[in-house]
Amino acid sequence: MESGPAIFAGTVFALFGAGLLMWTGVRAAHRAPVAQGVNPVASVTLATLAGAAALLLGVWCFTRL
Repeated sequence: MESGPAIFAGTVFALFGAGLLMWTGVRAAHRAPVAQGVNPVASVTLATLAGAAALLLGVWCFTRL
């Protein structure tokens, strides 16, 4: 019963992190801006760090089952 919220949170974080990393990678590969009006290197770096952090948080939630 208590594992339900951990499964839900882990799934949400993992999907968001994977989606953000995939989207950032595609945008960077096409040399398209990740964020409008921001330094391209900074926006790719920040988006990659946020995606990796969300993915790691999802994995951490799954280890708490």
